[in-house]
Amino acid sequence: MNILNKLERRFGKYAVPNLMYYIVILYAIGVMVQMLAPEVYFRYLMLDARAVLHGQIWRVVTFMIWPPSGDMFFNLLAIYLYYNLGTTLERVWGSFRFNVYFLMGVLGHVLAAVAVYLMTGSIYLLTTSYLNFSLFFAFAATFPDMQFFLFFVIPIKAKWLALFDGAYFAYAFVFGTAATRVAVVMSLLNFIVYFVMSRGSRYHPKEFKRRHDFKAQARQTAQAVKRAGRHRCTVCGRTDLDDPNLVFRYCSKCEGDYEYCQDHLYTHQHITRGGMDPRQADRN
Repeated sequence: MNILNKLERRFGKYAVPNLMYYIVILYAIGVMVQMLAPEVYFRYLMLDARAVLHGQIWRVVTFMIWPPSGDMFFNLLAIYLYYNLGTTLERVWGSFRFNVYFLMGVLGHVLAAVAVYLMTGSIYLLTTSYLNFSLFFAFAATFPDMQFFLFFVIPIKAKWLALFDGAYFAYAFVFGTAATRVAVVMSLLNFIVYFVMSRGSRYHPKEFKRRHDFKAQARQTAQAVKRAGRHRCTVCGRTDLDDPNLVFRYCSKCEGDYEYCQDHLYTHQHITRGGMDPRQADRN
């Protein structure tokens, strides 16, 4: 059994539903702090590894309030985007699995900050930028063909945006400082670990995509059947949509799956290999 399945069976009842709702509330508080008193965040709330190691544990939560941007419009846009990404993933994975993924991202941030502090003795400022990127990577892995509109105009699939962002992080890892490398790896570790843990389960992106495509095809087939009608007379072409009171039957003497309405069930000419097309029966 997959390790996540085991964890879910044991601890699933403790999952927090609608987690992104609470994250948005934190962001709303952060926007107010950013506008009115940003120094309060940097002095008391940011992810300061030295302060955390000296007992200021609240910082492992409060650092998440800092909004994605310094501009109000882009803050609203980004918060709305990440809220939708997160709620979609929670709806697909379930609350427990989404909680695990998000909390692994938070833990990765804390470990990255502590590791950089122990290596360099300096404080490395980590907000939720990498965490938000990890949400997008998870979404792109689950819905690779979902389209976004870049600059509100250019349609681009999620997988290409994710590859572009991945190239950016690869560049930061190769050419960045040691602190940057640690921050990139640890902050995005939840994406790697989660999908390794999900391998072979129904929540793995490849398996989900296969089921998603199958359901989409089934819906298209059902819609096509609904538009065309479930029954169609081989002779006159009428369907149950034309008259719901029509009775349709298959003919046991015709070779093949030919269906006839009540008016042509006994009057049609039976079709055999090389025989007459029953649609010509009325013309003879």
